[in-house]
Amino acid sequence: MKTLGIVGGGVIGLSCALRAAESGWQVTIHDPVRADAASAVAAGMLGIAGESRTGEDTYLAFAERAMARWPAFLERLADPGVIAARASVMAGVDSADVGELTMAADWLGERGHPVQSLTGKEIRELEPAVSTRVRRGFLAGREMAVDNRRLLAVLTDAVAEVGVRRVEGEIIDLDSLPDDQVLLTAGVASAKLWPGLPVYPSKGEVLRLGWARGALAPPKHVVRGLINGRAVYIVPRSDGVVVGATQYDGDADLQPVVGGVADLLADAIELMPSLREYRLLSADAGLRPLTPDGLPIIGRLDNRTWAATGHGRNGILMCAITADLVADMLAGYSIDEPAIDPGRFS
Repeated sequence: MKTLGIVGGGVIGLSCALRAAESGWQVTIHDPVRADAASAVAAGMLGIAGESRTGEDTYLAFAERAMARWPAFLERLADPGVIAARASVMAGVDSADVGELTMAADWLGERGHPVQSLTGKEIRELEPAVSTRVRRGFLAGREMAVDNRRLLAVLTDAVAEVGVRRVEGEIIDLDSLPDDQVLLTAGVASAKLWPGLPVYPSKGEVLRLGWARGALAPPKHVVRGLINGRAVYIVPRSDGVVVGATQYDGDADLQPVVGGVADLLADAIELMPSLREYRLLSADAGLRPLTPDGLPIIGRLDNRTWAATGHGRNGILMCAITADLVADMLAGYSIDEPAIDPGRFS
């Protein structure tokens, strides 16, 4: 049996390990247990409308294909409690916000991504806690969210059940690993382990707010808002919400910034005033692994080494398709995916 060493134990590494082990590989995850791991800090959105930018047709097409893999992936996980929300509401406050959302909705609709225009009143019928200042928006009916921490726990159990070994400790040199093949899923550390790989950190802060007795219940949908041009999202959890997220490209410091936390709180309360009564449970920062074009790097680096990294803000959405692509590549199938090929930056 061939052996596969996976460097990185986040959502991408775990998903790839599960798929590879079920395809017949003997898999070991070499996990440095990094404090900057994006998976543990993420809000868990499977974002297409909220994460695609108007004009980014290549990104949108890949994100759509990634979303299509999730029903089978959820069935494999066999834990419906992973799902935190089944749809997303996009909301705008002022005329500029509404104009931007309208342009995004038109672009998505023209490309076959289903969205439904909503008035402010219709948004509040779906989510009564949304501010009366919200004027218009749209419903992205397929854009669900998962509880990222529960997802990581379920994946950890699943890989253990199929015989994946997990070894904790920092990896300095990929050549030191004993495995037949090596898969690099180390997020922002990937460039250090493979010099020249164009993956760089983008710091993001996320807040966890706990429901308090007497306050309105957490929303049933993901609620994403534009507040005077600034993006904020509120993602439900069983005991409260996750609020995010700031973005500081190139910043590798893991300490939350006071201004960023203050802006998130102000914008979240502007969008959903009842959050003022919630409890601030934590303020965390993680490092998203970005690439110059926003798409991940998935493919062969040399005869022994593969990469599945650089997923940016959407690693959780893309974990299932990444695992499938990696399994196919390891099996020797030719994958015609120039948009994610590691050589596209050469």
